[in-house]
Amino acid sequence: MPEIEIETEPSLPLAGGDAKQAYVREMFRSIAPRYDLLNHVLSLNADRRWRRTAVDRLGWTDRPDGTYLDACAGTRDLSAELGNRPGFTGRVVASDFVPAMLAAGRDKSARVRAAAADTLRLPFGDDSFDGAMVGFGVRNLMDLDAGLREMARVLRPGRRLVILEFTTPTWQPLRAMYLGYFRQILPRIGRLVSKHRSAYDWLPASVLAFPDPPTLAARLEAAGFRDVRWATHWGGIVAIHTGELTAA
Repeated sequence: MPEIEIETEPSLPLAGGDAKQAYVREMFRSIAPRYDLLNHVLSLNADRRWRRTAVDRLGWTDRPDGTYLDACAGTRDLSAELGNRPGFTGRVVASDFVPAMLAAGRDKSARVRAAAADTLRLPFGDDSFDGAMVGFGVRNLMDLDAGLREMARVLRPGRRLVILEFTTPTWQPLRAMYLGYFRQILPRIGRLVSKHRSAYDWLPASVLAFPDPPTLAARLEAAGFRDVRWATHWGGIVAIHTGELTAA
């Protein structure tokens, strides 16, 4: 299959570093008030189902009174999905480096506590969490491998990390339809609703630049996770990876 040509504005700093960090932080600060609305509209409300599936795979029922990390938590939707589950009696720490995003989701679950922090430098001790999850956030990390290692550091041995992330379908004609929507229609709707010029150009650009599911699985293994598995959903629009931290 030929390589995808990534069509993006030259100003979008996909390569990483300080420019990317500053851009991502300011972008999410600007769109925080309408972020949830756009997620539901642009995904045709399927994002709720994807989050439910991700939490189902966390294995939280083994320790329903445990402490769980939601890294790159944004407006706490994934945190609340776990926090509001019947039978869950623990707590969720929602961590994000954009405080405005965390503030926008402050009332979604009484069992969620916010922590303004960068996933590359989490302010938690080793072996602090009974599980960790990330929903649509790892592709925004300045250093993906460093972020995976940091999440491994704060997990207890034998516990699970779940990553929910967009990917690109490989089956035609869905691939062509998806790329057309992703590159042409989605950014226009995003700009209209969010009032941000480039935020929803960033979404397709960052997804197309992100490693495919097998490559992400290999990088999870390199970060110390074992029994790494992944599955795609909705024809390959999203992928859910799971991995357990190697026991000491």
